[in-house]
Amino acid sequence: MTVIDKIKGINDVVKEIFEFTQSNEKVKADFDEYLATIGARNISLNQMEKIFLPYIFERRIENKSILEMFKEEKGSQDIIESFIKAQASIFEIKKILKNGFELYNLINEKTYTVLSLTKMTNFRGIYAGQYITARIFELDGDYYVIEISSVLSHSQKEEAYRYAVMKLVHSPRMLYFDNSEKEEEIKKTISEMYQKFIKTFDTDIILTTNKHADDIIGAFNEGEEVDLSDKGCDITDFKFFHVKELDNNYSNFLENSMGGFSSHNEIYDVAVIFDEKNGLYAIPFYKTFCTIFEDKTKVENAKNCIEYFLTNDSIPNIILDRVSTQYPNFMDTINEIMDTKYTYEELINKYKSDYLNNRIYSSATILFCSKAFSEIFDFITEPQPEKPVITQKVGRNDPCPCGSGKKFKNCCGKA
Repeated sequence: MTVIDKIKGINDVVKEIFEFTQSNEKVKADFDEYLATIGARNISLNQMEKIFLPYIFERRIENKSILEMFKEEKGSQDIIESFIKAQASIFEIKKILKNGFELYNLINEKTYTVLSLTKMTNFRGIYAGQYITARIFELDGDYYVIEISSVLSHSQKEEAYRYAVMKLVHSPRMLYFDNSEKEEEIKKTISEMYQKFIKTFDTDIILTTNKHADDIIGAFNEGEEVDLSDKGCDITDFKFFHVKELDNNYSNFLENSMGGFSSHNEIYDVAVIFDEKNGLYAIPFYKTFCTIFEDKTKVENAKNCIEYFLTNDSIPNIILDRVSTQYPNFMDTINEIMDTKYTYEELINKYKSDYLNNRIYSSATILFCSKAFSEIFDFITEPQPEKPVITQKVGRNDPCPCGSGKKFKNCCGKA
């Protein structure tokens, strides 16, 4: 089958999926509601395509994606399987090709040659050196770009890398998705760091507080000696509360992470845990969570604490495995407080299914191994040079003396 035949087949399947959204009653109702919600009921066909593609790839109905629902009704196809495994990321355009692009994935650090499903004339205004948020998929050894949702200029490098890091924070496995060499690098790093952790602390878990956690992790990463004698968890009154600094949203994560755990005024416990297979974790309120199974009356907001550990995507099933092994009354206590009747297997399947179905390394380890994080960390930590004081007379349209390359009126003379 030629590339042209493949492209025609892919576009035909996209049309079938669109028809499916109009014929399947459940999907049609959801799609109509989706269009109404974003104010897009009366739009052109070109506009519809920009909305339709993110919808079929990202929308879920009763915990099933639109593509999975299409597959159930129409049967499995190679193209549908490829769509389900598609990756949405941010790429640097290395080259514009006759029939596609050469793209460097900022997240998984792999370069792709991708074919376009439409004429390249549709991409006028897109050049090498720019950054694009796009969705690509692999079919029979070839990669295709099915969607480009936004374009950033070369000067927006920091914003591009911020986006890459945030995608990693929310989905750590994107660093090694479709990049087996990167995963081998991560495994090797974890193995080396685990041995170093055990050698340094003679244990795989340190119970401390938010006032000391950053110092412990920082010193360990830098290979410095760590005195734990004055950095233990001396909390006696355990309570769970919301810590806004731990919220991982796009606008504040990087800056908040620079402040670390110690940026919060109130004291809470933190467990620094190194798992031999998955990496380094810093788990807030771990001792508080454990205390619930020793005596739940000693913990203020015990139910909220349990809900936090169950619903927080950054807390893996191995943390719950560790606590449930330590406390035989684990499920009895949870079912009593939550008014449920789960078995442990049912609990994990409900709240931590992603960890059961995928190998997910710790976010801290992923960021440590990520070139994108190193890049954006440099952006944040490097002091910005101060603009020089302009003493000589400069014409508004003359080049700015600061060396920016801009006209004076558009730079230091703006004010």
